[in-house]
Amino acid sequence: MFSGHAPRRLLSILCALVAATLSACADTRGGTIPYDKVLSAPDEVKFQTLGSDYKIAPMDKLSVKVFKMDDLSGDYDVDLAGNISLPLIGQLQAANLTTEQLDDQLTQKLGARYLEHPDVSVAIKASTAHVVTVDGAVREGGSYPVAGPISLIQAVAMAKGTTEDANARRVAVFRTIGGQRQAAAFDLTAIRRGQSQDPQIFPGDIVVVDGSSVKATQKQILQSIPLLSIFGPL
Repeated sequence: MFSGHAPRRLLSILCALVAATLSACADTRGGTIPYDKVLSAPDEVKFQTLGSDYKIAPMDKLSVKVFKMDDLSGDYDVDLAGNISLPLIGQLQAANLTTEQLDDQLTQKLGARYLEHPDVSVAIKASTAHVVTVDGAVREGGSYPVAGPISLIQAVAMAKGTTEDANARRVAVFRTIGGQRQAAAFDLTAIRRGQSQDPQIFPGDIVVVDGSSVKATQKQILQSIPLLSIFGPL
């Protein structure tokens, strides 16, 4: 009577014990990172500010306000050619001007034909000097405001991470150094595994993640970049 059921019952008990053991193991602490360690306060963040002599750059966003003229007031993007386009005035060169110089030009043009004693104010709402651009095989490419240097992993995280078709072993960083555009490629997979150091990414940098969805021109540039970390570690 017991010969047929005993083995099955014993097997069931053993399976239950194994499952309980595995479950207990899954809930236990582990790894090399210490638990419950009191962390010191983070380093003080030093915010970068734009000086009064800052020259407007392509892709900057400007806030233009004309007193009592809501139709003219608003936010305007500087295009890649360095121009902005405003109602009544049309296209106007803005790049390489300070906000005060652009303010004077707008005041003169509006006062010459449209308004009597126009009151104009121009301010920088978003500057390429304070953003990091992330493009390529990422989930949400774009320009992201930063207050100072960040790491490459942080830059990619701001773009919601890499896509499924991304080649994380080839990530290019473009930077202007000494007035010249330079580039270096990094292995994001090795960085994530702790095998390589996470490089510093500065405001104004452009990060491009390789992948099958990357445009042909970008891909050609990426393939020509050696895997060198010329910018140094964070």
